[in-house]
Amino acid sequence: MTSTQITASHITGLVLAGGRGTRMGGVDKGLQLLHGKPLVQHVLERLAPQVGTLALNANRSQLHYARFGYPIWHDLESDYPGPLAGLQSGLTHCTTPFLASAPCDAPLIPFDLVAHLADAMALAGAEAAFAVTVGQDRRQRHPVCSLLRTSAKPSLDTFLAAGERKMERWFATLHCVEVEFPEERAFSNINTGLELQRLEKEQ
Repeated sequence: MTSTQITASHITGLVLAGGRGTRMGGVDKGLQLLHGKPLVQHVLERLAPQVGTLALNANRSQLHYARFGYPIWHDLESDYPGPLAGLQSGLTHCTTPFLASAPCDAPLIPFDLVAHLADAMALAGAEAAFAVTVGQDRRQRHPVCSLLRTSAKPSLDTFLAAGERKMERWFATLHCVEVEFPEERAFSNINTGLELQRLEKEQ
């Protein structure tokens, strides 16, 4: 499959909103307001034009998330095992060949995120791709901003069944490409109330 063949219609988008929000005092991060809109709404609005269909991974506040009009897919495992469990749910439910993911607390994700991941993934014939940014003194990986072939699901099932939880460790088991993006700020995660206040003032 060439890069021109991976189009939006082949891709299901999944916004991951299934965490505990521990660093934000246990509140549901995706529902916290930025400029009068929930964080998750910012992400949905940026991701929706990039994919053929869209869904949310959420383990609580399902009625609130359902108001955005997208399917709600909860983790298949209990006790909040982490973002890999959200990907597992997405890979289980989606009916397209590819699944693109983004976290609910990254309201500035690029509008061309999926296209760049798809081009690099197709060119390499890879199973997965995720975003990286390169700053002055570090190379930062953003594996939650990823594109996966749905054929990777058995590998993820086995990984989680073994008690593993770390995203980068699972990606290391796949034929995966890292795709550089120029703006590190676009992948900023809002983990605390202070970070949310700071972003509110910046924009």
